[in-house]
Amino acid sequence: MSGLAITVDGIGKRYALGARVPYRTFRETVTDAAKKLVTFGKRSTPREELWALRDVSFSVKPGELVGIIGRNGAGKSTLLKVLARITEPSVGQARLEGRLGSLLEVGTGFHPELSGRENIYLSGAILGMRRAEIDRRFDEIVAFAEVDRFVDTPVKHYSSGMYLRLAFAVAAHLEPEILLVDEVLAVGDARFQRKCLDKMQGVGESGRTVLFVSHNMPAITRLCPRTILLDAGTVLRDGPSHAVVGAYLSSGLGTKAARAWDDAEKAPGNEVVRLRGVTVRQGGQIKDGVDIRKPIELEVEFDVLEAGHVLTPNLHFSNSEGVIVFIARDMDPAWMHTPRPRGRFRSTAIIPGNLLAEGTLIVGAAISTMNPKRVHLFEQDAVAFEVMDTTEGDSARGDFAGPMPGIVRPLLQWRTETE
Repeated sequence: MSGLAITVDGIGKRYALGARVPYRTFRETVTDAAKKLVTFGKRSTPREELWALRDVSFSVKPGELVGIIGRNGAGKSTLLKVLARITEPSVGQARLEGRLGSLLEVGTGFHPELSGRENIYLSGAILGMRRAEIDRRFDEIVAFAEVDRFVDTPVKHYSSGMYLRLAFAVAAHLEPEILLVDEVLAVGDARFQRKCLDKMQGVGESGRTVLFVSHNMPAITRLCPRTILLDAGTVLRDGPSHAVVGAYLSSGLGTKAARAWDDAEKAPGNEVVRLRGVTVRQGGQIKDGVDIRKPIELEVEFDVLEAGHVLTPNLHFSNSEGVIVFIARDMDPAWMHTPRPRGRFRSTAIIPGNLLAEGTLIVGAAISTMNPKRVHLFEQDAVAFEVMDTTEGDSARGDFAGPMPGIVRPLLQWRTETE
């Protein structure tokens, strides 16, 4: 025993682009053999290779909760699949000490013809648990997943939301010593996402080891003391989450100050409203880095698809440590209580200068109806920007050059009296 829960040593995963699938008919086999005879002696065209992972090494101690971040295609999901033994590495090796549970896709490991009840027991058996152990957890799993009415229904008849809830509940409650979680929480609604994050926090506090892949930076910094940043299949940084997330966002690899959804069908939202863009501006220009002393404009652009709803855009600001700095809702009196017609809208919130502290801010964008309460969309990690302070003496810092903690840094009015 190494004393480590996970040891990854020089892992690499290579794919040959355009390679044939291994399943062939008899005719294809004969045809391929004939082609080889015809082309014997000719130089074959080399296949293009893609390294999804290259020389990845790290270790995780028992009880650690580690985040894995990076842009799409960085190799995050491939790494978890290697650790879960779903795919073999091309080079290197990974060692895991303990019973492994994974939630890499919605309903991974479920048999569609079996009921929810049967799949719970099947998943437990795969983990090596005795029936008595599963019995003790069964009611808690069903209650968490909110599928009591459908527990004896084959899961192929479940909605994607029910599938997700049961899959997460099984993975989190059957007590694997190591839990691998990919970006599946994005499928659920905001309430269930919060429930899952709270449960994962409890899993980590119980001493089990968790690797958590997510694009939700506040969730990463809230749950994971340590984060690994992947890019192009390699480890760029490995360290305290707030430092790694801050480097990720400020490097341009992560969420930036402008985001647009050009395809209306894929834009966040529903049949009522769709989010089309979120932008950070200062002085009329899109800014990844803003001056702490000057006003900042946050634009939310959206399409109203169904007339007659009183819609309220709202923005959720978190820092790189996952702390919510503040939440702001659209208070424009023209639309606060007025149903909106169909069409394109742009709401702009202006943050005054000398209010925010320096550092990275991550902005979530939501559009809701207040009465009755309904969240039509919530893009948690919509945009991000870096607040930069100055030592010129006209911000709250003054001419002090040392660290100044705090989630806001307002420039207050001071008055001095003497006797």
